[in-house]
Amino acid sequence: MLISMNWISEFVNLDGLNLKELIGRFTLSTAEVEDIYEYGTDISNVVSAKILEIENHPSSKKLHILKVDDGKEVLQVVCGAPNVKVGMIVPFARIGATLGDIKITKAMLLGVESYGMCCSESEIGISDDHSGLLEMDENTKLGVPVNELFNLNDIVFEVDNKSLTNRPDLWGHYGIAREFAALTDRKLLPLELLNTDFCKNLKAVPIDIVDKDKCYRYSGITVSNIKTNVSPIDMKIRLHHCGMRSVNLLADLTNYVMLELGQPMHAFDNNIVDNISVKTFDKPFTFLTLDEQKREIDTSCLMICSSDKPVAIAGIMGGMESAISKDTNSVLIESANFNGVSVRKSSSKLGLRTDASARYEKILDPEITVVAIERFLKILKSIDENIEISSSLTDLYVYKYPEINLEITKSFIDKYTGIEITNDTILKTLKALGFVVSFENDVFKVKVPSFRATKDVTIKADLIEEITRIYGYDNFEIKTTKTALVPVRQQESREDEYAIKILLAEKFSFNEIHSYIWNNDKLDKELEIDNKSFVKIQNSISGDMSQIRSSIIPTLLHMLNNNKSAFQEIQIFEIGRVVVGLDADKNCIEQKNLSLLVASKTLSEKEVYYKLKDIISNLTKEIKNILPTFDVLSDSNKQNYLHPYNSQDILLEKTDIGFMSMIHPSIKNNIDKKIKIAVAEINLEKLELISKNPIVYNEVSRFPSINIDLSLIVNKSVKYTELSKILNNYNNEFLTGFDFVDIYQDETLCDSVSITIRFNFNSLNKTLSLEQVEGYKKEIVEMLSKENITLR
Repeated sequence: MLISMNWISEFVNLDGLNLKELIGRFTLSTAEVEDIYEYGTDISNVVSAKILEIENHPSSKKLHILKVDDGKEVLQVVCGAPNVKVGMIVPFARIGATLGDIKITKAMLLGVESYGMCCSESEIGISDDHSGLLEMDENTKLGVPVNELFNLNDIVFEVDNKSLTNRPDLWGHYGIAREFAALTDRKLLPLELLNTDFCKNLKAVPIDIVDKDKCYRYSGITVSNIKTNVSPIDMKIRLHHCGMRSVNLLADLTNYVMLELGQPMHAFDNNIVDNISVKTFDKPFTFLTLDEQKREIDTSCLMICSSDKPVAIAGIMGGMESAISKDTNSVLIESANFNGVSVRKSSSKLGLRTDASARYEKILDPEITVVAIERFLKILKSIDENIEISSSLTDLYVYKYPEINLEITKSFIDKYTGIEITNDTILKTLKALGFVVSFENDVFKVKVPSFRATKDVTIKADLIEEITRIYGYDNFEIKTTKTALVPVRQQESREDEYAIKILLAEKFSFNEIHSYIWNNDKLDKELEIDNKSFVKIQNSISGDMSQIRSSIIPTLLHMLNNNKSAFQEIQIFEIGRVVVGLDADKNCIEQKNLSLLVASKTLSEKEVYYKLKDIISNLTKEIKNILPTFDVLSDSNKQNYLHPYNSQDILLEKTDIGFMSMIHPSIKNNIDKKIKIAVAEINLEKLELISKNPIVYNEVSRFPSINIDLSLIVNKSVKYTELSKILNNYNNEFLTGFDFVDIYQDETLCDSVSITIRFNFNSLNKTLSLEQVEGYKKEIVEMLSKENITLR
């Protein structure tokens, strides 16, 4: 967005200030300035001059030979402008003049000498119009530099639009002038308006807002007896410097007010548009916009209509049929406030982004619609004093943003800024920015102005930002903050999760994967996996990935299937979210799981199974200092891809935390007949709830230990956990522990199995004799015989 400092100076006195330095302060306090342009400095020795005589050029039908009085002398000039006439006062570039990059010299044009150049608006930087000479007022004194006649000299800076996204009040010169007034501690002058109270008794403009969710306020008034069609030179210059093309007075004036206040406006030909309704249509249709393009309007696009006929796309662009022409002498002026989201969506669908839509998207202040109309009328009357207000002002205000009032203490401000800003400075700053402020008992009571309350200033921290940015961040003293440094204590679940990852990666050489939370229906079908899901996404982009997973194991199997030919052994894991059901309110029951997969083409099925079992035991021992126990797989954990027999629940302190299993033979064969696959899934949230056993350290004996292995005949129905409980009942001060070694079964054992247990005996004070240990062995055997367990 381009901002003219001449325009800014109309609202705040900047005399005596270095404007470029001030623009630099604006960058530090308010918004990023991308570039600065200086206008008028490249125009010199161009003066007002009068055309006294015109002759046709003897060698050209387009060129004329003029006699021009520049206030000093009468010169011969060759000119090809089509609108040249005797008596015109025009800009005249003398010999030696500069017009941008052009330097004027004596020239010979088709055999006729020319001593200067008569100029168009484009050539002196007023507009892009180069169709003819600029005709100046007939009373203009001759020989006066155009830089003095017009406000050509100007400093214009370009603001990065992205830095103004949250500041709709800065999308006009008056809002930026308020910032400069606060930065320079100078007064912001009020806008000159034409109060419309005098026309209250006139007939109102019929206006109806049908779609009140998309239009918050709509104000309109009609003006007639408009005689002037061409904009004043100074208005053209400002529009040109700010990147806008001059069209005609009424169109230019709507743009002028928009650039001044940030409020878009539109002028309809009142002979075509004499009533307004704001609504959407039930059916799509085609609409011709001002840029002469046909637009496809859908049922969500808000339209401005007259007698149910669309005349403009709300907040974006007017229609061609109701456009202002050079003969228009009566207009309906509208100034409205629309839902910013609605305007943005319509603009995106139509592929039509305009200066108006860019402003509406920023959530404009509805309070300025009437202000914009009264400003428009004031400027129009100053240009064409005979205009007539032909209606009363119609103002429909259907939605008001809530008023925001904040309270903030001086101590709160000091705490967050870290510096001492006086009460007077705080009051002066906030008032200069338009806030209504009172102060008593160390509390600032602040009413946020409407132009900052639509989405910008809502909390106390916003007020601190307003105070400090105007105070100047570069005025802050650089010093080290004094504060207590306390290390952040990680959540236990995060620490456990990280420890699990490190253990699996470093000790067991697992690879971690990260996958989507969806079931892959296509891959599940290929492997014949029946994958449960409790949540399905409607209108999913991918039909094969529309259900949220209840287990991560199928994902690991897909990963294995994709990589089976590249490795002899694969060990992978993932920690991720699953949905395992719905509660009474139909909300997802979500939990975080750890899934493990061990696969090998070289190991036996038994070796793979026990390898995974050892890994799980190591994991729980490392994380909770508790060894797990294993039980028959519960019905809730059964899945079609798990082995019907080689499956077990994982228990920790009698809590079921998950399961482990070999993969069902048919599923395994779908992947690879030679591969053996074991999987496990652990509920990490249940694991977290289990308290960690303290680590107990025992003194290491300097005497040797003695191990004895006992092969015990146990009924098949007896679980190892039950056998462990029995063995734990044997009390012996020298027994330091026992471990499972092996299990054996053959035809001779019938319904029994042989389980080999290794017992370790050790003393801290002496070396145990074999005779002693043999006695302990007999005691163990006797104890087990009472439980119908015999020595093999």
